[in-house]
Amino acid sequence: QVQLVESGGGSVQTGGSLRLSCQTSGYTYSGHSMAWFRQVPGKEREGVAYIAIDDMTDYADSVKGRFTISKDNAAHTLTLQMNNLKPEDTAKYFCAATPGRLHDRRARLGEHWYEYWGQGTQVTVSS
Repeated sequence: QVQLVESGGGSVQTGGSLRLSCQTSGYTYSGHSMAWFRQVPGKEREGVAYIAIDDMTDYADSVKGRFTISKDNAAHTLTLQMNNLKPEDTAKYFCAATPGRLHDRRARLGEHWYEYWGQGTQVTVSS
């Protein structure tokens, strides 16, 4: 049974930092690309950061330079380090996984290309 479980969400003030984690199980971790998405009520899910099998990364322009995605292949975990948080980063954050590698940004940050999803963790940034 595939499971992705996010943790690390919470409330911070503008300029603060949070570190999200995603613990995975039930599939061949090393053969999958992974990503973080976020969603606010009434809006589509937005791709935030992507990491490929070979650790190549890609980021949405809105978070580039502030967020860092990484993974621990031995521990089967995915991490999103978020620095200099802004109120517009407030959302529910989800981790996702898909087999293989995605070859363009539209796919890497597009929710429809991902097979497995976690339940999400809430991040709230106050001004």
